[in-house]
Amino acid sequence: MIEIERKFLVSSLNFKNEAVSRTFIAQGFLTTEPERTVRVRVKGEQGYLTVKGISNVSGTSRREWEFEIPKTEAMDLLGLCPSVLEKNRFEVPVGSHLYEVDEFLGANAGLVLAEIELESEEEVFQRPNWLGKEVTGDVRYYNSQLSLSPYSEWGQTS
Repeated sequence: MIEIERKFLVSSLNFKNEAVSRTFIAQGFLTTEPERTVRVRVKGEQGYLTVKGISNVSGTSRREWEFEIPKTEAMDLLGLCPSVLEKNRFEVPVGSHLYEVDEFLGANAGLVLAEIELESEEEVFQRPNWLGKEVTGDVRYYNSQLSLSPYSEWGQTS
């Protein structure tokens, strides 16, 4: 399957007033090589194993396979990961799309990112007033990279 996604910084917490759900997520990476990342995730009461291929030049598209696994197995696999990211995910409907807004915790606290999945790279979508700068394709904001180089360690250069 091809995932087409754009990613943005969030400029205000006003999205919380529009959110229809909030879920705690813990995730880690068994491998973070650019050609293939293998993610383990616990989202609520469900576990997932996800394999992602390398992104295209713009960073908007890549192959992705996701499999639901028992939560107990996902928890065991998280124990194999060098670090575990934690975040609260808010689902925010805007127009005909759903934004997933991640408010990071721990070493990535202070970072809030919004993602939108699209049917094509050219698809038009509504931009809510809380949506900030686009960071699609900036590898620093990939969850796999945030697990290696947390936001709190970026300093004032970001």
